[in-house]
Amino acid sequence: MTTALGEKIKAIIQANGPISVTDYFSLCLADPEHGYYRTREPFGRAGDFVTAPEVSQIFGEMIGVFIVHAWQRHGTPDGVRLVEIGPGRGTMMADMLRVISRIAPPLFDAMTVHLVETSERLRDVQNQTLEAFGDKIAWHNGFDEIPSGFTLIAANELFDAIPIRQFVRTQTGFRERMVGLDADGELTFAAGVAGLDPVLLPEPVQNLPLGTLFEISPARQAVMIAICERLRAFGGTALAIDYGHLVTGFGDTLQAVRMHEFDPPLAHPGEADLTSHVDFQQLAETALAAGLHLNGALHQGDFLTGLGILERAAALGRDREPQTQQVIQTAVDRLAGAGEGRMGELFKVMAVSHPAVDLMPFRPVD
Repeated sequence: MTTALGEKIKAIIQANGPISVTDYFSLCLADPEHGYYRTREPFGRAGDFVTAPEVSQIFGEMIGVFIVHAWQRHGTPDGVRLVEIGPGRGTMMADMLRVISRIAPPLFDAMTVHLVETSERLRDVQNQTLEAFGDKIAWHNGFDEIPSGFTLIAANELFDAIPIRQFVRTQTGFRERMVGLDADGELTFAAGVAGLDPVLLPEPVQNLPLGTLFEISPARQAVMIAICERLRAFGGTALAIDYGHLVTGFGDTLQAVRMHEFDPPLAHPGEADLTSHVDFQQLAETALAAGLHLNGALHQGDFLTGLGILERAAALGRDREPQTQQVIQTAVDRLAGAGEGRMGELFKVMAVSHPAVDLMPFRPVD
């Protein structure tokens, strides 16, 4: 089984030799002709995966509560820019805005909303979802287009879609993992020539078996640095929520999801969503090096519980029929439940701010 993009990638490799995992990742998601985000509607039941805001309105409401809290801790500044990078269908922002307008009218009335979105197709969907908020909302192709002013940023499942570089331990040290062609002309992984600075590794090379993989993402770090520079210039807080791990480690986290099932990453280029786990330790170190205050990083379940998701669910379910209460309970369990394979454990939440403020539910970092 081959895809149109698969044929294009094979032709590139035949002409120029193997390509890096980074380049493969970028082509799969963003090729102008056949890229995944260019050609299909990835979100929701009919798409290939479901994001947290699609599970329940409570998710976006909790993010809205956090945004209001951050604004208050920063001293209720005027002229706030509320920014979402990679807003999906606009579902999370709609839920956030509903809560902000209810619990902090002065913030709602005085702020403007900025969505960083490059896909025309998704902009149209977001426009429909956010119709009620009218001219409060502006769209931007790049982060640098957002007007100056105090900034509150939310990014849900942004970083996992930014390409990674992979390195594999060989006899001659770590070498960049490439995508090439096997004897039958099919896509296959291979080790290239580019090496890796050993200081980036969490432990010495000699302890590691051959074939061990290590991932870094300069592209994610670049996005984090841009966010940090913005906060240093204008003040504010950024919240990142993503699938990932809190401590840097080894392993292959490149994964493809197609029709709600895991798919081999090389099997259906352009027809599956490609992601990898976000290394929150690397992001945190990047933010600290950029001079920001790290509020902390938590499991999504602890974050949502700390913000009051259980109380909000109880209020939503009050005086409703048992079936509705059950739907709400199931959604909360999915979003905040701990345990193997649950979103509450798999997803992590990290906040950074400038100037330094203490933010709930993160504990102050010593």
